[in-house]
Amino acid sequence: MTAIRDAGALVQEIRAVHDAIRDEVVAACERQSTEELSAVVGDDAGDTLFAVDRLTEPVLLARFGEVARRWPCLLVAEGLGHDGRRILPDGATPELVIIVDPIDGTRGLMVQKRPAWVLTGVAPYRGGGETLADIGLAVQTEIPLVKQHLADQMWAIAGTGARAERLDRTTGARRPLTLRPSRATTILQGFGGLSRFFPGARAELGAIDDEIAERILGPPQRGRAQAFEDQYVSSAGQLYELAAGHDRWVADLRPVVEPLLRARGRALGICSHPYDLCTELIAREAGVIVTDPAGRRLAAPLDVFAEVAFVAFANDAIRAAVEPALRAALAARGLG
Repeated sequence: MTAIRDAGALVQEIRAVHDAIRDEVVAACERQSTEELSAVVGDDAGDTLFAVDRLTEPVLLARFGEVARRWPCLLVAEGLGHDGRRILPDGATPELVIIVDPIDGTRGLMVQKRPAWVLTGVAPYRGGGETLADIGLAVQTEIPLVKQHLADQMWAIAGTGARAERLDRTTGARRPLTLRPSRATTILQGFGGLSRFFPGARAELGAIDDEIAERILGPPQRGRAQAFEDQYVSSAGQLYELAAGHDRWVADLRPVVEPLLRARGRALGICSHPYDLCTELIAREAGVIVTDPAGRRLAAPLDVFAEVAFVAFANDAIRAAVEPALRAALAARGLG
């Protein structure tokens, strides 16, 4: 992989951009009502845009415009026109592709249910065809709830490990944060499971999830909870939960089950896109195993359209337990 010039300095620049976006969104959440923030204002790349999403666009362009003075780039994000792309500065030859999701987890944040995340992944520009596998630098910043005084920020440069800090918003103090995925060797009594956020495919995904658990742990027992799930409506948030040691595995298979829905004359609905997973490098550098459903490195194109499925495990032992059961459950449905 081509090295990113002055990667350490670029990380610091992007962290500052994220801080500005975080502060702008939190301030808006403090002064505006849930109804105002959740007003539907548009549709972009198949995803609904809410008023809270619009808050980030001026900050995004202004701040990355400053970054692009030193690192000319192709910026990829929702809200940048029909193709989600813009060269900064205008007319420059890009050195980098910078893919951004200013708010991953909008729906949970705008009703003050759960934090969201600012995401940025950076890949060397090769003239086209760049994918998630080309990302060599990533930054991920928590957008906390109004009532939450701590907010985390993580970053990674490929091959150098993941780093993180925790900000105290009441004092401005920052302290190092250790990312340590779970070392558990079983899913028993742990958090994990399949993403099934929206109506449409939940029956199929829930059946697969139950089958995986039963293949590994046996049938449910009265009065016992074998395992738990956490439907965090944010792909980056799910990977954070793994990197932080809270969850043991997660799989987002929404694109994979589309043939089952098509056979019933149903549409799939919304899926994760590359900008939702543009910081998966951080999870991998922290020790999390992140793959596509076939066990390969994620390699979706850096655009705003591709639909992405992924599987992530806290460690090799969890992967060894879950992956065969997952593949067997998919194969039984003709979805291998």
